[in-house]
Amino acid sequence: MKQKGYFRVALNRILHLLARFGPGATRLRPILHRLRGVKIHGEVFIGDDVYLENEYPECVEIHDSVQISVRAMILAHTRGPGKVIIEKDAYIGPNSVIVTSGGRVLRIGEGAVISAGCVITKDVGAHTFVSGAQAKAIARARVPLTKAECVEDFIRGLAPIKHTTSKATPSGAK
Repeated sequence: MKQKGYFRVALNRILHLLARFGPGATRLRPILHRLRGVKIHGEVFIGDDVYLENEYPECVEIHDSVQISVRAMILAHTRGPGKVIIEKDAYIGPNSVIVTSGGRVLRIGEGAVISAGCVITKDVGAHTFVSGAQAKAIARARVPLTKAECVEDFIRGLAPIKHTTSKATPSGAK
């Protein structure tokens, strides 16, 4: 990746601070992040104190109708730049962390819902609801949270995912 000049690095950091703590979740913050190099398609919601990749903002892509809640953190680099793509209608919950490593692409699928406090290091499928610190897929989200009239509509639209667990058979059992 091409080395950035000191002026550009300093400008990106100033814009990032303004975007994190300034007003305007649907207007000013997306504009400031676009100026930094984040690829934002359409209208998005970026909550208070959201940390969007400081070193390589051009490695983050956010699609239309995405909602990123308060204090979420999106990192597109560990040991070099990777790429994070958040597809249309996805919802990123408060205090979630999305992180990928150099040379990898991490994709949050269309309509996916990441609950509060999740740590995401692998792709999340379209219309999947993940919860817990290990970000376990627990349901299919048939109604995207970003489109639901109220939380109850979203909850009614969840279809549990049946997880199969292998049971150990006692030795000698057939």
